Amino acid sequence: MHRPQTLRLASYNIQKCVGLDLRRQPRRTLQVLSALGAQVVVLQEADKRLPPRPAALPHFVLNEAGWQIADLGGAGSLGWHGNAVIWQGSDIALRATAHHDLPGLEPRGAVRVEFDTPIGPLRVVGMHLGLLSASRRDQVVHLARDMDRLEAMPTVWAGDFNEWSRQPVLDHLAPMMRFLPPRPSFPSPQPLGALDRIAHSAGLAVTAHGVHADRPAHIASDHLPVWADLVAAD
Repeated sequence: MHRPQTLRLASYNIQKCVGLDLRRQPRRTLQVLSALGAQVVVLQEADKRLPPRPAALPHFVLNEAGWQIADLGGAGSLGWHGNAVIWQGSDIALRATAHHDLPGLEPRGAVRVEFDTPIGPLRVVGMHLGLLSASRRDQVVHLARDMDRLEAMPTVWAGDFNEWSRQPVLDHLAPMMRFLPPRPSFPSPQPLGALDRIAHSAGLAVTAHGVHADRPAHIASDHLPVWADLVAAD
């Protein structure tokens, strides 16, 4: 029986590589990333807080482990507004990168990275939405409008949505996206909130998704990574 080609995508708020033991250990974060088995990973809080916002997870640590990094324009940073996208595998090729400014009281932004992958063209949008519910709504609406202006392409949204409700509070604001059922990912030692979410557009289907809780994920960050296995769909 033929099995369709699958691509695993994950999202992980790495909390600047500072674990619950208050130790900054980038290689512990890398250990979690390696255990995910993902080809593409969207990161949040990937840079340190103060300007010039150097990478919390150093480039050379990722490169040594075989990860490639989307250049999102930050001098010395891993991403933009703390959002980064990394990938591994010679069968994935970078097409383009871009930024999306997001409305709200806090400075927030999203990143867009487009790939050629074994499952076809793929647009990945990484985000870390605001703490205020009104801001989150405005940010999702803003992104949905931005997506409407782009060339059609199978798309994934992934990131820390900061939304505690398990009801479809944000889902109806982006009707072109299907949000996967929420799974608790925060706080990592005893997850209660499904803050970390993945959504996909037409042209994609998900064969499995979950939360990665294997050690040392329980202590490497206050969030657990979430993942989804993607396949091309008609």
